Amino acid sequence: MNRVLVVDDDPGMRSALETRFLRKGWQVETAAHAEEAVEKFRRVKHALIVTDIRMPGEDGFAVMRAARELVPHTAVIFLTAYASVPQAVAAMRNGACDYLVKPLSFQQLEQAAERILARARSEAECQAESSKPLCGQSPAWIQALDHARQAAASDADILIEAESGTGKELVSRMIHRLSARRDRAFIAFNCAAFPETLLESELFGYAKGAFTGATNLKPGKFELAHGGTLLLDEIGEMPLSLQPKLLRVLQEREFDRLGETRSIHVDLRVISTTNRPLLDMVREGKFRADLFYRLNVIPLTLPPLRERAGDVRLLAEHFLRNYAHAGQLLRFNSQCLEQLEAHSWPGNVRELSNCIRRVVALATGPEIGPAALGNLPGAVSALNTTDPACLRPGVSLENMERRLVEITLEATGGNRSRAAELLGVSLRTVRNKVRSYGLPSCTGYAHD
Repeated sequence: MNRVLVVDDDPGMRSALETRFLRKGWQVETAAHAEEAVEKFRRVKHALIVTDIRMPGEDGFAVMRAARELVPHTAVIFLTAYASVPQAVAAMRNGACDYLVKPLSFQQLEQAAERILARARSEAECQAESSKPLCGQSPAWIQALDHARQAAASDADILIEAESGTGKELVSRMIHRLSARRDRAFIAFNCAAFPETLLESELFGYAKGAFTGATNLKPGKFELAHGGTLLLDEIGEMPLSLQPKLLRVLQEREFDRLGETRSIHVDLRVISTTNRPLLDMVREGKFRADLFYRLNVIPLTLPPLRERAGDVRLLAEHFLRNYAHAGQLLRFNSQCLEQLEAHSWPGNVRELSNCIRRVVALATGPEIGPAALGNLPGAVSALNTTDPACLRPGVSLENMERRLVEITLEATGGNRSRAAELLGVSLRTVRNKVRSYGLPSCTGYAHD
């Protein structure tokens, strides 16, 4: 549940804000002045602070500074009844996430709060993603990253074409970090996440009064990315009706907000990504050819995980370490690693990441076997071969049979009926083998 700290010297405003946030399911604390707010924040770290700027004693800026000494990048929304352009500029330059004027639109405040926390969650996820290894052992991946690093040195627009889950946004962020724009904003926008009616206002912004409900000026993503990098994720989902306006921005580096005729100039790099071949869409009449060639200044392609030989094991072990709880020491056994490498991973790194997260969450012991992977495609084919370690001269048939029964039970989660089907024997035979080889005590599998 989201936590918010409301700071205002007006009791009526504190009560009204508390009521609104409680109705939306937030956990709320209130404070009448800066000193009280800082003391409460020391005890409980709130995800968001909504504070008046002018209060007796210390002001709202002091609240923000103190909170960020404890938790850097704490989200803050300033409220004020004394609006001025210099004050608004000062607030935003000092790191405020938003600046709202009294009398307050509670709906606008709720929307701003949800937007800010959604962005914070996204940034936290991206920071977690950035800890995942961009490096790999496969030649295909090394070559792709080399091309991305070369592209970062240029300021030209980039088009990344790759399957879903291959790390397109991760590589885009790497390009930004390596570029001359690294100290400016990186704005990510998913073109598939908004209906066509909202895309234009999200990208280009709107003026106050541009349409019903436009109570304030809103900057768009192009404006927010000025000086930095704008990622247009899933550009293939951009409606044909909006593509001419996008083409103009890319060519002229200027655009008009909705409701305004004054053009706004922007200096930024655009990185576009797609999981659909845009040239095929051009041939099908679903994407403008001139826009495709304008986006495709530097083309990059990321290989799917199935073409990255050796990287599955590297990534799986990395995710296992990252997702393990404190003090939880987990390891894959050799059969599990073989099964992971045998799978084709149509969902690429994202699928592998989710698979290992699930394995960690359900782990009951330090060793992870094939059974922990559940119904991962390829499990049955893995059972049709014996353990390679047993296929050597001098190994007895009894030991080979024992090992085959053992790995079959591991792969079926201990389900003896399923194991009997896979081995082509009766359930009674499997029970007898389990008993004679002492497998229940060795594997922990003792159910049908």
